[in-house]
Formats: sequence, C-alpha cells, structure tokens
Amino acid sequence: MTGAVPAPDAVAPAAVRRPRRTTSYLQAVLGTVPMIAVAVGVYIIGIAFTVYWSFTDSKIFPSDRLVGFAQYDRLWSSDRWQTAVHNIWIFGSLSIVCNMVFGYLLAVFMDQRIRQEDLLRSIFLYPFAMSLIVTGLIWQWMLDPNLGIENVIHNLGWTSFHFSPLVDKDTAIYGLVIAGIWQGSGVTMAILLAGLRGVDDEIWKAARVDGIPTWRTYLFIALPMMRGSLATAFVLQAVGVIRVYDLIIAMTGGGPGIATNMPAVYVIDMIGSSQNVAQGMAAATMMLLPVVLVIGFGGAITWYRRRRQEERA
Repeated sequence: MTGAVPAPDAVAPAAVRRPRRTTSYLQAVLGTVPMIAVAVGVYIIGIAFTVYWSFTDSKIFPSDRLVGFAQYDRLWSSDRWQTAVHNIWIFGSLSIVCNMVFGYLLAVFMDQRIRQEDLLRSIFLYPFAMSLIVTGLIWQWMLDPNLGIENVIHNLGWTSFHFSPLVDKDTAIYGLVIAGIWQGSGVTMAILLAGLRGVDDEIWKAARVDGIPTWRTYLFIALPMMRGSLATAFVLQAVGVIRVYDLIIAMTGGGPGIATNMPAVYVIDMIGSSQNVAQGMAAATMMLLPVVLVIGFGGAITWYRRRRQEERA
C-alpha cells in the first residue's frame, strides 16, 4: 500500500481544539442562563402581569375580574394624569435636547486633547454617578430663595435678582429641567466623545487639507458619522426621562400642588397611597408604550441599514 498515513502531530492539534471549542461554547451558554432566567422571570412575566392587571378592578390586592378599558378611560379623564403627561413632554423634550447639545459641546471640548483630560472627564461624569435623590436635594437647596443662588446674589448687593423657580407652579418644571441637564450632560459627553474618537483620522486630515473650518468638520462631517453614539445617548436619555421619579420626589414632591407631577409619581401614588393597583398598572402600561416605540424604531432602522448594506454588497 502506497497511501500516506497522517502524522500524529498533524492530527493532534485538531483533536485537541475541538473539545476546547465545545467546552468554551457550553460555558458561554451556561453563563447566559441566569441572565435569560432573570429577563424572562422578572421583566417579561412582570410586564405581562402589569398589562393584565390594568384590565381588572384590582384595588389593594390583585383581582382577576376583568373590566375592559375602564381603567384607561378613568386614567385619561384624570386631570392629574393629563398634567403628568404634559409635564413629561416639557421635561423630556427640554432635557433631551439640552443634554444632547451640551453633551456634544463638552465632547468637542474634550476632543481637543486638553491637559488633565482624565480629571475633567471624571468631574463631568460625577453628577451621573450620584443618586438622583442626592441630585434633587442639591438643586432644591440651590434653588431655594432663602439659601441658594438667589440668596447669594442678594448678599452681593443685587437685591432685584430673583431666581427661585420651584416656588412657582408655572416655573417649577423648569427647575427640574436644570437639575436633569446637570445630571445627564456628563454621560452624554462620554458617549459622544467615544463616537468622536472613533472617526477615522484620515477624515480629519482630509478636512484640514481642504481648508474646512474645524467647527464645520465637527458639525457637518463628524456628527453624521456618529449615528450609533447619538442613538445610544438618545435612548439612554429617553428611558431616564420616562422613569424619572427620585428627582421629582427630592426636589418638589410633585408640587406645588400637582404642577410637577410625573407619570412615575402617579403610578407609585396609585399603587401605594391610593391602593388602586389596576389604575397604577394602567398608567405603568402607558409609560411602557413610548419605550417600546423608541426601541422598536431603533431596531427597525438598524435592520433597514443592514439590509441595504447586504444588498449593496
């Protein structure tokens, strides 16, 4: 027989690599089991029960008696809920827009390779690392006319200065916006800075060779190339706005009156103080819809872009 026999050394590596790959795969699968179990057991099942109880007449304890859309009719006929929805639109639109703008300006500033960049990055990120309760208490003190900014300016001799938005029901929501911007601009800066650092150096060189001003490069060339970072920052800010609760309780408690009431505050009050589980679940379900729409819209855009790229390839 003239057939060549494979050398042992040529067979051994493949035989050794297969068990290792199989073991690594099994370890990866087993490592994700707890996460999958938590996601299914806590989030998916919890959301399903939330939606189900919103169609019942549950009070202090859950009930199985279905009442159709009665809880939703009652919800949207409530002045307090309508005020909460109006407030979340004002707070959300102003907070997200300002956080995105200020966050990008800070990212551009940090992208200039300044000295002590690590220190400044930590300072800008520090508010995001703080509890929203602490943030709310800080800004409650800062906006207090007897203790905060207004009192300091008065002591400097400018007695006509007035800056106490939290005491007026027409301006209290804007005081919350100030605290939200202070808390969220830093993390937006970090996300967008990572996006800026991911832009190819050749693009910056080409812009300089063509004589394009730096501000135009950042605004019209770099910014459109950061769609992933912009989407991440936007989704993070939007979800934070929808579930905002601690900041409201610490700064205003929903007042004056119901002037700064938010959907999350309404949900907690219905379940806790009013002992109306079904009404709270209906409000929670309405809060869930914007999150689903944002995530679904982002997923649809991602799928469409990938499909276009595959068609072009």
